Amino acid sequence: MALLPPRKTTLLAYGVAVAAIVLDQLSKWWILNGLGMSLGQTIEISRIFDLTFTLNTGVSFGMFSGGEARWVLAAFSLIVAGAMIWWAWRAPRRLFAVAVGLIIGGALGNVIDRIFIGAVVDFLDFSGLGFPWIFNIADAAISVGVGLLILDSFLSERSPQPVGSESQTE
Repeated sequence: MALLPPRKTTLLAYGVAVAAIVLDQLSKWWILNGLGMSLGQTIEISRIFDLTFTLNTGVSFGMFSGGEARWVLAAFSLIVAGAMIWWAWRAPRRLFAVAVGLIIGGALGNVIDRIFIGAVVDFLDFSGLGFPWIFNIADAAISVGVGLLILDSFLSERSPQPVGSESQTE
């Protein structure tokens, strides 16, 4: 069985993933080194947004926190990213490719933290809007990616394709 060459949408997905990883890691470097923030420190930006440096050893909202969870969560994220990388290989549409790319980039951005820091660096604080959780670019990429994946599934259902053909918007 020959491996089919990647589509343009595959390259889009991988490019979005790389961009998400780079933006995530640069922003975390800026918090840790550029601003030199200490754990728990807050820099007030506006009434609705602050930079607050926290380390999350768990998953969303601090669930499953603990030392051993670090490696389990890193392994799980790598499995998810691997599945998404495989799924993106034949990405049928641009929106789908962007969505999957954001999820891949976000998952790998947080894995890098878990491996090298031992926890995920979080710093985006919108508690002024009543949003109680502090997050990072990788978390935002995953959330937006999942939202776009849901949107893509609705949009692709509304535009039926002839039997035996693949949707391809390149």
